[in-house]
Amino acid sequence: METMDQVRQPGVFSHVRRSVRMTVGQQRVWETHWSELGRKLEELPAGTLDLDAWFGRTAPVVLEIGSGMGEATAQLAEAAPGVNHLAAEVYPAGLGQLMLAVEKSDLGNVRLLHGDALDFLRDHVAPDTLDGVRIYFPDPWQKKRHNKRRLVKSPFVSLVASRLRPGGTLHLATDWADYADEMLEVCTAEPLLANQYDSWAPRPSWRPLTKFESRAQVEGRVCRDLLLTKSQSTKVTPSGW
Repeated sequence: METMDQVRQPGVFSHVRRSVRMTVGQQRVWETHWSELGRKLEELPAGTLDLDAWFGRTAPVVLEIGSGMGEATAQLAEAAPGVNHLAAEVYPAGLGQLMLAVEKSDLGNVRLLHGDALDFLRDHVAPDTLDGVRIYFPDPWQKKRHNKRRLVKSPFVSLVASRLRPGGTLHLATDWADYADEMLEVCTAEPLLANQYDSWAPRPSWRPLTKFESRAQVEGRVCRDLLLTKSQSTKVTPSGW
């Protein structure tokens, strides 16, 4: 297993750096609801975050890494009110848009993290904690010379697996064929995870069809899902963590 230092590879982040300005509505909801719903990574105290206290209840927790504008997050949260949904995103505009959806649908089971999810997992989530991790359409870094910047690499998958509870799931989706192949190879090699299917999973009917995915389909890119489960019988804490 890799050490903590190896998880943070040069140039590897759970996001792409770009500037997105907030709308008036997003700014309003940020000012109104952020103190209740959100946390900034750099402001979290050292050590494990008490997720039950943050949500105000004990329930299964699913972390979505790179929630974008939050359209899938909001739909999934509304469809599963008994689950605590934690959306990690670095762009305030995306978090603001998600808070607008939370406000509109009165969703009490959504919380938002502003910051890099990799650092959050490593520094603030205890092993065997999360019921699920979702990573939908991470940046493919499609130029070959940039492939090394992709998020879904062996050290990262090992970190995610360690934070899942036994029986917890990792759900990946991408519309880039070579990245899908890389995801399958890396996740299959992780000893704590077992693929729920022989290869790709059928597209789950419950995963919302976003504008992003619809555009990929129009452009002729096939979207692939990968569903993996953490072993029920193996509880491993990697050395050095």
